[in-house]
This record gives sequence, structure tokens and C-alpha cells, in this order.
Amino acid sequence: MSAPDGSPVGAERSIGQLFASATTEMSALVHDEIALAKAQLKRDVKRGATSGGAFSAAGAVLLFSLPMLNFALAYGIRTWSGWNLAVCFLLSFAANVLVAGLLALIGLLFAKKAKKGKGPQKVAASMKESAGVLQHAKPHPRQPHPTDKEAEAVARSSS
Repeated sequence: MSAPDGSPVGAERSIGQLFASATTEMSALVHDEIALAKAQLKRDVKRGATSGGAFSAAGAVLLFSLPMLNFALAYGIRTWSGWNLAVCFLLSFAANVLVAGLLALIGLLFAKKAKKGKGPQKVAASMKESAGVLQHAKPHPRQPHPTDKEAEAVARSSS
């Protein structure tokens, strides 16, 4: 098994190797968090598009169905009840407005879900938290390694 920089695990690594490894891992973390933000933003955009589609459908239903539905419903109410034709047309119009209102409500619900989407904000908060942890991280005090003492002794004796 080896570390990300290729050196065996458990082997002594230089500070440069440790720094390079930490930099590589931080870069990977940032790239992963950016990918997560993109995925969450894509989901929120899909919800917004669905909301827009539902509002468009509500408008189209109201616009194109009014003439035919009004006539059919008004004449149907008149046949069933024998009421005045004007009252029957008002009732058929009210039914069309009710259908359009329901479609608009569906669009409003999807719009609220898209607005509540906090994907990019969550990722930004996570990145700030990671940066805060790294800023306050203190290096471990190094315990002198036996080979370090021997190297110091050799350096002193040769000078």
C-alpha cells in the first residue's frame, strides 16, 4: 500500500512530500465540492423549469379551453337545469378559472421548492468550514526520531 505521492505507508516522508500530498488532497476536495455545487444547482434549475412549464400550461389551458369548454358546459348546464343561458355561461367560466387556479398552484409549489434549494449555499458553507479548520490547525509537535539525534551527533563531530 502506498501514499498518494507513491511512497510506502509508514515510511518517513519529507515535509515537501507531506505538503505536496496535502495540496493534492485539498485540490481534490475543492474540485469535489465544486462538482457537488454544480449538481445541486442543476437540480434547482430543473425545479425552476418545471415551475415555469406548469405556469405556461396553466395559461395555455385557460386561453385555449375557454371558448369550447364554456359553450359545452353552458349548454350542458342549461339542458340539465333549465336556467338562463347567461348564468350557465358564468358557471362554465368559473369552472375554467378553477382548473387554471389549480395548475397555477402546482406551479407555485414547484417554484417554492426551487427557491428553497440551498445546494450552492450548503457547499459554500462546507468549503468555509474546511478552510476554517485548516486555518486553525496546528502542526503536531515532532518527537525527535532516533536517526535525527544520530545525524546531529555526526554533524557536530565532523565540524
